[in-house]
Formats: sequence, structure tokens, C-alpha cells
Amino acid sequence: MLMRAPKECGSWFWDLDDVAEPGLESALATAARMGAVLRKHALLEPSSLEWHWFRIGEGGLGIHSRLDLVRRSLDDPALPGDLRACQPAGHPQAEMGGILVLGSGAWFDANGTRHTEYRLVELMVSPDEIGPSAELSVYHDVWGQCDFLGDPHPAIHANNAPRLATALRELDQLLGVEAQPGEPTYYGRAEGYGLRAPDLIDGRGPDLTDTAYG
Repeated sequence: MLMRAPKECGSWFWDLDDVAEPGLESALATAARMGAVLRKHALLEPSSLEWHWFRIGEGGLGIHSRLDLVRRSLDDPALPGDLRACQPAGHPQAEMGGILVLGSGAWFDANGTRHTEYRLVELMVSPDEIGPSAELSVYHDVWGQCDFLGDPHPAIHANNAPRLATALRELDQLLGVEAQPGEPTYYGRAEGYGLRAPDLIDGRGPDLTDTAYG
């Protein structure tokens, strides 16, 4: 069973202020381009978009929207209008928050057997009219040198981490911006194009299963 940490164990952030236009259309175009790279490496097959609504100066409204991509691609020219049409009727001034691109990806066990996992990686793009950005996050232990119990799993790491690293390098080239590591969490932190190696004690990493897992 593949465990998912309640917070990311690694994330990468791209500040696109100098290379992309702000706004929804640009954000979706960025998502489509990044999604093509992730799909090529079987890391993400987009199936839906989720986002929250907020009002400037007031914060979040506690309202979320979801749009399923049924036989649609992220570069569908009608997509921006469909997202805007989800604006809550009672909040005509509401703005869209970050758009989460959800779907399934493939990971490989120690024997090289392929498995499909929903939300294996998560891609978020910002439709903000001020500063465009993108972020990729991972939540599972297959990318690290040890599992969440602290047991080293070199075969699983070798079967998965290089593919993520290759995709991240290609995303840097695609976007023209080098990814910055996101904030560390209890479950790990990004370092370069992978996760920082844990400190080993008697050949084992830390046991991170003392908190709730999904």
C-alpha cells in the first residue's frame, strides 16, 4: 500500500514573472505546457481542476470549484470561460486562487511493476494578475531514499526518483526559469531535482508515521 503524507515531502516553485503574462489564460497555457512534460514521463494525466475563490482585502470565501476535464485538454480555448462561469453568483467580486491540476500518475515498485496512483504529483498554477507562478508538489515516499517508516528502499528510489528529476530539469528548460525548492515540511524537503537524503541512524532514516497518513 502506497502511503501519502498529509503535507508535501518536496515541492518546487517557479517564479514566472519575467517569462509569462499574468492572468487566467496564461496560467492555463502554462499548465498545458507543463502538463505535457509530466504526461510524457507518466507523472500526471490531468483529469480535473480545482480552485478556491477569494475577495481582495477580505481573503478566502470558503468556496471551492471543481471542473472535470472530460475529453478536454488544458489548452482547450473554451476552458478559461468555463472556469470564470463557476464564479459564485453571490460574490460578483470574487477572484480565483491558485488552480490545482489533478490526475493520476505511475510509480514503480521494487520489482519494476507499474502502479497508478491518483494525485501522485500535484501541479498548481497561479492566475493572479500580478505575479504568475507555478508549483509542483509530491507527497509519497517513492521519491526518497527511505520509506516513511525509515527503511531504506534503494530499488524503489531508483525506479522512480530519476524520472521525477528528469521531468523537473525539462520543466526548467521549458519555462526558462530554474525551480526553487519549496518550504521544508516534517516529511521532507526538496534539494536540487530530488529530495534531501535523510540522516541515517544505524542504517535507518526517521520514522515519520507518528502522524496521520492518507
